[in-house]
Amino acid sequence: MKDSQAPHIPIVFERLSEEEMLKRSKVALERMRGRRSVRHFDSAPVPLEVLKRCIEAAGTAPSGAHKQPWTFCLVTNSEVKRSIREAAEKEEYENYHGRMSERWLEDLKPFDTNHLKPHLEEAPALIVIFRQSWTPVEDGSGGKQQHYYVQESVGIAAGMLLNALHESGLATLTHTPSPMGFLSEILGRPSNEHAYLLIPVGYPASNCSVPDIERKNLEEIMVEIH
Repeated sequence: MKDSQAPHIPIVFERLSEEEMLKRSKVALERMRGRRSVRHFDSAPVPLEVLKRCIEAAGTAPSGAHKQPWTFCLVTNSEVKRSIREAAEKEEYENYHGRMSERWLEDLKPFDTNHLKPHLEEAPALIVIFRQSWTPVEDGSGGKQQHYYVQESVGIAAGMLLNALHESGLATLTHTPSPMGFLSEILGRPSNEHAYLLIPVGYPASNCSVPDIERKNLEEIMVEIH
């Protein structure tokens, strides 16, 4: 039987002292505590190279069988952003006027959201993440290469993207209009790709405010088993 194992290389890894590990973990926590979702953006452009490096960082995420089942669409064209906003608002109107339960609408009240999504045009850039359920095989036979743990893999990549953008000094919003099929149509994506997350990116507007909310503390989110 032929050995199909991929070649291995030594890992590059720096083992830190416990003191340095704790120091870095505290810094990371404080920086992430400052991350907030923003719905009011300054229209000032952001450096494209910064956005590309952040997407490249997201692409280092682990994935099932290393299939890397994601596509990141970086949108800065104003007409395309307008088309996305119009289509999103159409779907969101249906959500807020019939699709969403009364409890869901009640839970959204503290955040003062509605079907209008001006941030999709105001933000200088949109990043749309697509999940790939499969990819065509490279031999031209029309066959499909199956992907594994796609939802989990793309979810990890999305989180890494949000962190990279935050660390680069940019604000974001995670937007999930439902259904999201219009994004595939507007952005011309193939049938094996399905919209996963729409992320407006930019600087907060000068008059931007965010809800005064509290996050769960460590005791509420962690269970220790020794």
